Amino acid sequence: MKKTLLYTGLLSLVLSTATAQDDVYPAPKQNKKTAITNAMIHVGNGTVIENGTLVFDNGKITYSGAAAGAPSAETIVDAKGKHVYPGIILPASTLGLQEISGVRGSTDINELGELNPSIHSIVAYKAESIVTNTLRANGILLAHVAPGGQLVAGQSSVVQLDAWNYEDAAYKIDNGMHFYMPSLLARPGGGRFAALLALLGPQQPADPVKAALDRIEGVKAFFREAKAYHQKDAGKEINLKFEATKALFEKKQKLFIHCSQVKQMLVAIDFVKEFGFDVVLVGASDSWQIADLLKQHNIAVILTQEHNLPTLDDDDVDQPYKAATALHKAGVLFCLNDDDPQNRGRNLPFNAGTAAAYGLGKEEALKAITLNAAKILGIDDKTGTLEVGKDANIVISEGDILDMKSSIISGAYIQGRGIKLSSKHTQLYERYKHKYGIK
Repeated sequence: MKKTLLYTGLLSLVLSTATAQDDVYPAPKQNKKTAITNAMIHVGNGTVIENGTLVFDNGKITYSGAAAGAPSAETIVDAKGKHVYPGIILPASTLGLQEISGVRGSTDINELGELNPSIHSIVAYKAESIVTNTLRANGILLAHVAPGGQLVAGQSSVVQLDAWNYEDAAYKIDNGMHFYMPSLLARPGGGRFAALLALLGPQQPADPVKAALDRIEGVKAFFREAKAYHQKDAGKEINLKFEATKALFEKKQKLFIHCSQVKQMLVAIDFVKEFGFDVVLVGASDSWQIADLLKQHNIAVILTQEHNLPTLDDDDVDQPYKAATALHKAGVLFCLNDDDPQNRGRNLPFNAGTAAAYGLGKEEALKAITLNAAKILGIDDKTGTLEVGKDANIVISEGDILDMKSSIISGAYIQGRGIKLSSKHTQLYERYKHKYGIK
């Protein structure tokens, strides 16, 4: 009994500490026309406006251009010597679905079973996640929240990162279906440890590649049945799993296929050919090898990790840094991501900075975390650039936002609302500055 009480107490302490950020709350709706003046404006589409002015009202951008033609505003933000960017978009994450990996009660990523198209990740999203504020401090204002799991995992949604609950956070609901493709590489059988592994439980099948192909064929069979289901006349018996795929067949939703190997990506192309799905590859570390083929079939790519080792021993050691440039040269629509479990997404701008240094260029690298990401997620009509008519998702940085050394975010707006940039990190920084008398 004492042990149970002790465990319960420790768990409560961990959870309360992890969520102890009560002074960080959503900002109220914009109520005054605001102008950011004297700024270096990076529009996000490759255009840079020196000494420009950005005006937004009622959550929307109303002017973006030279200072000379700017309309008057009630609130003026002088950004002299600073850079203004579109809000950065994290294109594939489990943000809000997992708080502490070691605490089971704070994790809600995976569902039981292999075919779960009717799962909606948005209803599990925790808007008050302690991780969210650490992303905002690096200029990340929107995120694509996806379920994990095996094979068909469910549906994802885009959220904005300043909300009371998941309803407020929802930016675009159920914009994608997620398919985690099994590996098509045969792994070693265990060597001298094979006997020991056999004692620990079931092992891989004799032919793991065939087993993986069989599972993939099972997914194809599911979609074939779903397609036939949607073609039936009225009066059919309702099947919730098939119903959940309707938007996918109508191309109102994209199929995000998580894979990295060339063999897997060739299978992904089969889904485009057979079902006509709008496919996005997530991970895709080897996509540079078949960039022309991906362009031919209009397949977009989310490169999940720039700061990584190459996939194969024979690859150049800097291949992950150059992959974005290869896709860009081939005309493939792509964006960048940060799925490092230690960073939890906050290093995304610096991943883009690495791609810029390895041939992509700064404005193209910025597009890879703003406009391109918005296009892939289907939200480019609302965000991704600082153009008139779009949501005022804006970041002000004292330096280059892609450079870890000079990027200091001094202001941020989500739909025109000036948000707080404090987080557990900044609170601890101030705490220990106070303790040691650092000014």
